[in-house]
Amino acid sequence: MRLQKYLAHAGICSRRKAEEHILNGCIKVNHQIITKLGTMVDPQKDKIFFNQKPVVLKKEVAKVYIALNKPIGYVTSCSQQKTKIILDLINIDERIYPVGRLDKDSKGLVLLINDGDLHNKLSHPSFNHEKEYIVTTVHTISEAALKNMAQGIFIDKVKTRKAKVKRLSKNKFNIVLKQGRNRQIRKMVGKTGNKVETLKRIRMANIKLGNLKEGKWRYLTPKEILQLTQ
Repeated sequence: MRLQKYLAHAGICSRRKAEEHILNGCIKVNHQIITKLGTMVDPQKDKIFFNQKPVVLKKEVAKVYIALNKPIGYVTSCSQQKTKIILDLINIDERIYPVGRLDKDSKGLVLLINDGDLHNKLSHPSFNHEKEYIVTTVHTISEAALKNMAQGIFIDKVKTRKAKVKRLSKNKFNIVLKQGRNRQIRKMVGKTGNKVETLKRIRMANIKLGNLKEGKWRYLTPKEILQLTQ
């Protein structure tokens, strides 16, 4: 088993976060610091430590898949000081992790799961999962601006991937992305000389926000889970 998968299955963190911990030298295997991603471990023989504390695989727990309508003002983090986090809105005992990020000033759909394999697939851009948003801008958005965002815009010297963009009104549009760089849509709009007023995510892969009320959450249906994990 890969070390990052072991850490995720043990409930320490998501697999991508486990990779960060490994690269930062926080993980030991048999008392030796490991910084190489993809290191294989044997759960039956090897002893794994995170910040000097032993990490033991837990018994298999039931998979949990949740959709949340995040309000503005909450951060998509499992722990952060002096600010509201999305886990404050969910009252379950199982340990779950958000899939990707939705910045504090944005609202809408967030998925929270405890399925490490699925978390990795949904988080990694190579799997091409779509994320759909409705955006309103402070000023009227031009046709040229919409076209530029659809074709890709350079942000920090890296061009964004092509996107599906559709005008909804003079200062509102729908955009579908297959990547999720930090504050990407806000930066894209900023590059056109405009500014985002509101940003709402309405879909991730096959999961739609629908009429879920702001601040509320629900379990995914068996059909949604099947489509998501296939």
